[in-house]
Amino acid sequence: ATNGPSSFFETGVTYTNNIDISGGSETSAFRVGYTNLDQKGILPNGSLKKNSFNFNGSYNILKTLKVSASANYVNTLGKGRNSTGYSDNIMTSFRQWYQVNVDIKLLEDLFNKTGRNLTWNPKGFDGDGNFNFIPNYWDSPYWVRFKNFETDERNRLIGFTQVDWKATAWLSFMGRISVDSYSELQEERKAVGSVAGELGVGRPDVTSGYSRLERTFLETNSDFMATFKKDISPKFNINGLLGTNFRRQRIDRVFSSTNNGLSVPDVYALSNSVDPMEPPQELFSQIGLNGYFGSVSLGYNNMLFLDGTYRIDQSSTLPKNNWTYTYPSISASFLFSELIDADWLDLGKLRINYAEVGNDAPFASVSDTYVPIAPFSGSPMVTVALTKNNPDLKPERTKSVEGGLELSVFKSRLGVDVALYKSNTINQILPVTVSYSTGYQSKFVNAGELQNKGIELRLQGTPVQGAGFKWDITLNWTKNLNEVVALEEGIENLQIASLGGGVSINARKGEPYGALQGIDYVYLDGKRVILPTGYYKTSPTSDIVIGNVNPDWNGGLQNTLTYKNASLSFLIDVQKGGDIFSLDMWYGLATGLYPETDFVNDLGNPVRSPVIGDADTGYDPASGGVVLDGVFEDGTVNNIRVEGGDYRLFGYSRNPNSAFVYDASYVKLREVVLTYNFPRSLISGTFVSGASLSFVGSNLWILHKNLPYADPEASQSAGNIQGWQSGVMPATRNFGFSLNLQF
Repeated sequence: ATNGPSSFFETGVTYTNNIDISGGSETSAFRVGYTNLDQKGILPNGSLKKNSFNFNGSYNILKTLKVSASANYVNTLGKGRNSTGYSDNIMTSFRQWYQVNVDIKLLEDLFNKTGRNLTWNPKGFDGDGNFNFIPNYWDSPYWVRFKNFETDERNRLIGFTQVDWKATAWLSFMGRISVDSYSELQEERKAVGSVAGELGVGRPDVTSGYSRLERTFLETNSDFMATFKKDISPKFNINGLLGTNFRRQRIDRVFSSTNNGLSVPDVYALSNSVDPMEPPQELFSQIGLNGYFGSVSLGYNNMLFLDGTYRIDQSSTLPKNNWTYTYPSISASFLFSELIDADWLDLGKLRINYAEVGNDAPFASVSDTYVPIAPFSGSPMVTVALTKNNPDLKPERTKSVEGGLELSVFKSRLGVDVALYKSNTINQILPVTVSYSTGYQSKFVNAGELQNKGIELRLQGTPVQGAGFKWDITLNWTKNLNEVVALEEGIENLQIASLGGGVSINARKGEPYGALQGIDYVYLDGKRVILPTGYYKTSPTSDIVIGNVNPDWNGGLQNTLTYKNASLSFLIDVQKGGDIFSLDMWYGLATGLYPETDFVNDLGNPVRSPVIGDADTGYDPASGGVVLDGVFEDGTVNNIRVEGGDYRLFGYSRNPNSAFVYDASYVKLREVVLTYNFPRSLISGTFVSGASLSFVGSNLWILHKNLPYADPEASQSAGNIQGWQSGVMPATRNFGFSLNLQF
């Protein structure tokens, strides 16, 4: 088609305006700021507006007594955030099932003229010979964007009040009360005439409906600290603190929706429900944590340092007999450059530390509760929750050890910072899948032990400096290896997520955290086995490790070139390794969306090799078709020719999950920044005291990747569910200008 799915997207534009006013006197200081962000996204009818107001101020009541306060208010309005995953995701339609000869602008014109849900996959003729224009599987993308759009609003207030008292030359006290609170409303809509999809309480498939999520959040922290700093002798000094932290958190959440659709089209209200509403899903959580901590730091001759900390926490989310947990740390550092009298050595430091960190359980994971369901004949009904709670939970603990070297030489022209680390997290609190015969889907347990170990390296250099020109280079490189060392007794694998295509993300004993499991090829002496039909044989189960979401290493190279008042910097990011399963390719190769399936097997016409198999596909002008690379179960080479026009040759029907696992490596030009600082001579005599103009470009170029048609970094979520793609948004280049004025 002349206008494919890429024509659906628009040029996104973001405007950010900021103004700050600051002032003060000998006894006071203040700063007031306002920031406005107005963003139009790349999808039609999508926007984000944000207004932020902030204030910081302090006042010295006495020379030794200061009061300070801060407040930040943020109002956020969102419209048209795209769905993720599979259902109701426009990108799933585009990437997996779209009709490639459809002109997207024709769909836009049809929607604008008729306001109807006219799309490329109507139900077609019924038994009476009447044509039904209702979509069969996928709504018109313009119907989704202008009729089924979501909206959200959040009002957030963050602030604190603090008092600092310097009691003596070596002893001071601090008291602080801080608040973080917000209220938000998220609304989802599905217009009458839509394809059935998940919406509302219980996420049933409905053809219309309205839902609203209302949530309020409040967290308060009360902190008190006493700090001291004293020189014991000319060479010995001691610093320390004692403190408490009392944190209280409250969340009030109500999710409600219409039931079985809207009575009146385009009226989005809970009262416009076809059937009586299902009971709303409600959550009211209150969490309390009391913390008591202290630290001591000893220094000798500004060369040797020893630091120790100790903390005691009490958390309301743990059982009473286990709700108190402690965690210490100790670290030492040695500035050996103090012993070496050499002009070339600026800094030399060795460090080593050991630390333990505790963590509590999620809210309501200890005691079992009942869940209300719809009444039956007017009688209230409840049921047990799907997750079994555990009154014997223990706090999580992470034990870490790290050692490092910092070195700076030749007047900071060359520097290195290298660290080696290892951390073990034990008693992880996770919901483990259990047999349905228990009446539950999962149970909270202290699941096992996870180990991470690796290296972090930072190199910094200035190869050229002089005559107004300077070239700085910074290289960062990290490598992390993780392993599921142990799981709860009797468990060999913990499923983190079960995803589309039959792929799962797992914590599997002896494997890295994030093992991809699914169906694989069947191999004979390293070669794929072919069935008598000429297609590949696949494994009978989906519990085979077919990938690892963790990269081998990550790196970044930052260059900054400065000449007089101008500077140019650019950052190149690299990821080596890691695996990702593409549901887009799993379905899209079956439906003929991608060029790999542009395949002719008519007699006398050339044949493009398919993506399946390692060797070039043979072509016989006398018979057409392709011969897949592999062997029969008796070891003989495959010689059966299959139809190249068979869509199942490429997609999910004839191939295992492992055929759609790709290397997630990439090389990216992540950012380019060009800045010009206006010289004083140009702005002298004006009300402007400083000015700079910058051009900023981000995500400018993917120089290399192995995953076709998508950005390897685009994934399902920012949490534990990585290594799986479905209907991801296209990668975007961002260009911007920034003008900074100081008065």
